[in-house]
Amino acid sequence: MLEIIVLSAADARAAASGGADRVELVSAMEVGGLSPSPATVAAVRAEIGIPARVMLRRDPGFAAPGPAELRRMVRDLRAAGAEAFVLGFLDDRGDVDRRALDVVLDELDGAPWTFHRAIDHAADRAAAWRALDGLPGLDAVLTAGSPDGITDGLATLIEEAGDPRLLAGGGLRAEHIGPLRAAGVTAFHTSTAVRVEGAIDAAVVRHVRTLLTE
Repeated sequence: MLEIIVLSAADARAAASGGADRVELVSAMEVGGLSPSPATVAAVRAEIGIPARVMLRRDPGFAAPGPAELRRMVRDLRAAGAEAFVLGFLDDRGDVDRRALDVVLDELDGAPWTFHRAIDHAADRAAAWRALDGLPGLDAVLTAGSPDGITDGLATLIEEAGDPRLLAGGGLRAEHIGPLRAAGVTAFHTSTAVRVEGAIDAAVVRHVRTLLTE
């Protein structure tokens, strides 16, 4: 499975044309991705037929806004056409913020979602994985294995490759794909590796797709 981070309808169109299976729609990629505007969500949903996951994140970092704001954000994005989400919150101790997740999951009502790279910043990685067990709708955990990216976290990802939820991303490059595939990783996430002069390049997406199938 190949997921591409996109910022716009044009990005999404190029990703789909290049063979992406899914897109992750964000804004402010320079801070790890924030929620896009509802208008952008609607434009992307109108542009492509492949699945899209929408970032639910108001601020840089991994602290959650209050319950009322979380509920408003989810409702606004769903009203614009969002059907699946990407989110991840840590509390002051660096643990998975289950209170914030429970608020969101009550709104999502079983919709699919990804826990994003907050896991790479958790105080206890093993405990974070355990905290995610059994959460409704969760089918992917986006991780680089390290806060500093896949180059530093590759060994960790190889150790965790048996978990079917693992979505490898965070500085993913072509040279990482072979070792990860050999270890059993089946889902990959990237953006900068498929951008040319800031825009998604369908030909480069197509090349990455060939690396996943050869």
